[in-house]
Amino acid sequence: MLMTFPEFLFLAPLVGTLLRLAVGLSLLYIAYVQFQRRDEIGNLSLPVVGSVGSGLITVAASLKGIVGLALIIGYATQLSALFALALFLKQFIYAKRYPRAIPLCRVDYFYLIVMCVCLFLMGAGAFAFDLPL
Repeated sequence: MLMTFPEFLFLAPLVGTLLRLAVGLSLLYIAYVQFQRRDEIGNLSLPVVGSVGSGLITVAASLKGIVGLALIIGYATQLSALFALALFLKQFIYAKRYPRAIPLCRVDYFYLIVMCVCLFLMGAGAFAFDLPL
């Protein structure tokens, strides 16, 4: 099949890099917002665990920030994408019930889920510390 712009094929390795940056920056944003609202989120009655303190919210936001940084620099990309996929699925489900605790809308989480699946299947792309096996 003929391509409309075949001269752009040399940019194909950058696709994984752009996906990594988008998901990583989104995770950093979510971690920042949840860290800012940690007292308010800590007082919510969550399913299974009930009301948690702000300390556990701080730990959760820190883990999201660490995974976001790992995706940005390209370290353990497939593992980080799998962790982010589970996180985004959970937040996609609870987005309507806890709008103050979950900063993005459901459509955003759907797109982030698709991007995480692509990262998990494709790998890190260019400019990453992951080595292809």
